[in-house]
Amino acid sequence: MCTRTNSQRAAYNKYKNNKSGSVSVRFSEFQEKEVINACDCCKLGYVEDLVIDEKKGKIEAIIIPKGRGICNLFCEDGEYIIPFACIKRIGPDIILVEMHEEK
Repeated sequence: MCTRTNSQRAAYNKYKNNKSGSVSVRFSEFQEKEVINACDCCKLGYVEDLVIDEKKGKIEAIIIPKGRGICNLFCEDGEYIIPFACIKRIGPDIILVEMHEEK
């Protein structure tokens, strides 16, 4: 059986009983939100990974894979790396980003 330390218990209780007005989100919940570009209303996909600054302990960017069609046919390979500063709103179902497409 797995037991929690006092610091783990305190962190969990802080997450569950957050009354400061800020919202805590688990990574698994973050991955379920669809990312939409506010500039062109294009659906970009879902968060697959994060870039974290280890020294600051902050999220630097979110990573969204491009092209998730059947066997990736007719889809572009690669990924979107969106700086966290480009995130404008995190809602219950979507993450709204402002990203201007490079031409």
